[in-house]
Amino acid sequence: MTARDAGGGLTAGPLELRIQEEPPTAEDVVTLLGAHLAFARGCTPPEDAHALDLEALRDPAVRFFTARRAVFLLGVGALQQIDRGHFEVKSMHVAGAARRQGVGRAVLRHLIAVARSLEAEKISLETGTMEEFAAARALYLEEGFRECGAFGSYTPSANTVFLTRTP
Repeated sequence: MTARDAGGGLTAGPLELRIQEEPPTAEDVVTLLGAHLAFARGCTPPEDAHALDLEALRDPAVRFFTARRAVFLLGVGALQQIDRGHFEVKSMHVAGAARRQGVGRAVLRHLIAVARSLEAEKISLETGTMEEFAAARALYLEEGFRECGAFGSYTPSANTVFLTRTP
């Protein structure tokens, strides 16, 4: 069960999981984002690797969130505005030791809630078709995303699947 705490973060489970917006500049965040980029670029052809780097995450159209238990960073996620009413989930990554504990689902639900509060009409994302992305694809489908065509500046590719949902 999830609930909002007094600081606006999301709590889940016996230990409070705090999801909050913060700049992507803290040392632990930079390290986790480095692991995210290495993973994405390591199993995706360069032309289909669309993970945002640290500079891109600082764009005013991007809202960046961390998921922490106490001071420990467990995951990250971002929401990028594509155009009026359309947002994209970006930079979803959970630390290896925190996987299969609901952190990714909690971050995704938080991003959906933020998009809803911004009056989003549609939330989309792109992810890889490779086996390394199977768990992510399963999560997105379980959370109501459905396959769609390429959106924004993306082009169709056999290495990429595009998903969307209403908030």
